[in-house]
Amino acid sequence: MWRYLKAAFFVGMDVPALGRIPVNALAAAAFGILGFGHPGFWLLGLAAEAAILPSLAFNKRFQNVVDAEDRQLFSDSSEAKRVSLIRLLPADYQKRLSGLDRKCGKVLEVYRNAQADEFLIDTNQHALDNLKWVYLKLLIARYHLLTAGTEDTPESLQKKIADLEDELRDSKESAALQQSRTATVDILKRRLANIQRREQSLEEVESDLTRVESQVDLILDNAAMQGKPETISTDLQLSSDLVSGGMFGDAESAVADLDRDYGQTRAVSKAASPEHS
Repeated sequence: MWRYLKAAFFVGMDVPALGRIPVNALAAAAFGILGFGHPGFWLLGLAAEAAILPSLAFNKRFQNVVDAEDRQLFSDSSEAKRVSLIRLLPADYQKRLSGLDRKCGKVLEVYRNAQADEFLIDTNQHALDNLKWVYLKLLIARYHLLTAGTEDTPESLQKKIADLEDELRDSKESAALQQSRTATVDILKRRLANIQRREQSLEEVESDLTRVESQVDLILDNAAMQGKPETISTDLQLSSDLVSGGMFGDAESAVADLDRDYGQTRAVSKAASPEHS
């Protein structure tokens, strides 16, 4: 309710050549200044605000306008951040994402052509936006996993370990040399474990990318076949760990920031739904 009261206080009107003027805030300021000449203006200003603010803040149409403006603000900001992340990806990754975006656009087009309720379309658009965001995070994670670290493979490391262990069996080596080679074997084994985990993560990410693509294909098929538009379900149990961090490299903070934006956008959308009106 506080944001509705705040919006009501700063409600304004567009004036040619001046832009949007906060009429109510200026009127309150005027009453405040006049009050120094005659205290009665302060009482008059308080009475006016006591009547205007609640009448606007509790008005459903005004609340809908505020909610729409908040959604647009979050949407514009989030889209700019999303585009910045997309530009970090190679062309083939961007092409893959564009393909998913087009399919999501076709789903919404089907619902609009079926003259579905605007709230249903808006709800489904938020669901598809969430799927596209998950897909983008998976692409970023895949790119980071492939480009991070060295070019060593599990096979090359296993060969190095085997060669060193063979040399360690030679009792003619000095104790210092054997100690050095033992430490190197330990390091290589830890590197091997890291690379094996990375490869497992890559397999999981690729599996999840395919799953999201299949989910969108299913949503498009259902939208085209069903006579009555329905709410889209996008609940997915992913194999990849996109929550604990460390999957996005240099983009880690940008991804976390956009995650918060998407959470705020969903909260605003929920507050504007009919059941919360």
